[in-house]
Amino acid sequence: MITTERMAAVDANAAALGVPRKQLMESSGNAVARTVREHAADGARVELVCGRGNNGGDAFVAARYLSEYDLRIHLLGRPASIATEIARENWEALERAELPTRTITDSQSIDGFADADVVVDAMLGTGVRGALREPARTAAERINEAREAGTETIAVDVPSGIDADTGDPTGGEDATAVMADRIVTFHDAKPGLDSLEAAVTVADIGIPAAAERFTGPGDLLGLDRDPDSHKGENGEVLVIGGGPYSGAPTLSARAALRTGADLVRVACPAAIAATVQGFSENLIVHGIPGETLATAHLDRTLELAADHDVTILGPGLGDSHAALTFVRRFLEAFDGLAVVDADALQVVPETETSAELICTPHQGELRRMGGETADDPDERAELVRSFAAELEATLLVKGANDVVTDGERVRLNRTGNPGMTVGGTGDVLAGTVGALAATNPSFQAAAVGAFLNGRAGDLAVENHGFGLVATDLIDRLPHAMDTDE
Repeated sequence: MITTERMAAVDANAAALGVPRKQLMESSGNAVARTVREHAADGARVELVCGRGNNGGDAFVAARYLSEYDLRIHLLGRPASIATEIARENWEALERAELPTRTITDSQSIDGFADADVVVDAMLGTGVRGALREPARTAAERINEAREAGTETIAVDVPSGIDADTGDPTGGEDATAVMADRIVTFHDAKPGLDSLEAAVTVADIGIPAAAERFTGPGDLLGLDRDPDSHKGENGEVLVIGGGPYSGAPTLSARAALRTGADLVRVACPAAIAATVQGFSENLIVHGIPGETLATAHLDRTLELAADHDVTILGPGLGDSHAALTFVRRFLEAFDGLAVVDADALQVVPETETSAELICTPHQGELRRMGGETADDPDERAELVRSFAAELEATLLVKGANDVVTDGERVRLNRTGNPGMTVGGTGDVLAGTVGALAATNPSFQAAAVGAFLNGRAGDLAVENHGFGLVATDLIDRLPHAMDTDE
């Protein structure tokens, strides 16, 4: 099963791997044509009712494979308004081939389809929300009337007006939607289709497994913020760390800001608070009395954490007995969302907590936590997955190929380069993941964070070679988030 949001990401990842969307549309259209042939005799009347997006484009392609039938191809809208270049190219191919096309701009001009042997619904795809609008609404009604009269109805990817994730009408319980006899969906089944009274065919259209297994630019889709959002709605992050080190918590905090968090605060020992503040005027710094964090500071840090969407715990904290005892007591009392990094990681396996954890160890830290690794990528991924399930946490294990898992799903990331072995890049990663986790599910935040951190490192190495430093990544995080990169 794959959700519509994840399917959009996988589709974009496939394009980044070198599989053109045009090729995928060709394969999708061919799959639709095969299904039509299975249920219509030669010479049968086949009507294709097409929207102006890629769903309609799939049907334009299918029409080219159905020349042995009495075809009618209906476009809902004007050809000039076809939304994508590849769909437009396939429409123009139909016109040049002089196949029987018709444009519908007025719902009153939609004839019934009862004389058809097969109607193909290719009006709207999986990403549509809300009730059907005209002329699609009337077209759906006419398709349903034809179906009641005995016409076979085949939907492309999902019946128009149906939410592919839930199986419910997109416009509400009583909203109009196409009632299909058969559905040809692509790459993988969609969760909502099982609830429909329709036979579902899942067509392999040539998307490589790597498009799902590895992170890619498609994973950045959906990160855009609401244009009407207000301060704080895009995430408030607390970094708890520092003591022996002042740079580490600052790197995490600055990375969180550059990844899009609205507000980032740092809780650190008072002995380094002025130093941390001096690194950036954009940070809000809370100095905790003393030179290291200890159990005496639990109440204050828990109070601060309760006011934030996510807490990043560990950067620069050190591994003194007092610091590690503080981490243990903090996690025992905390029931929010925490990204745990650096020396704080070693405490996680022995600590009972109600917190939701994202742990970001490198392979040495993973071993110190009690986890295992391996040289073989598949074996390594399975070992990490099993350990994440045991911990009941999301793990992002850093390496040449990062492994991200929540104990069930596994994603690999291969952005990044050897220059990122320099100190501080892990602190940047923790801040990046923390900012994303403030507004996204933990697994997604970890996977996207790994991709962004590595991509920022790749952008940095273009300018600095392997002489890059951690702050170079921070400066490039906004560019790494650009889906056009």
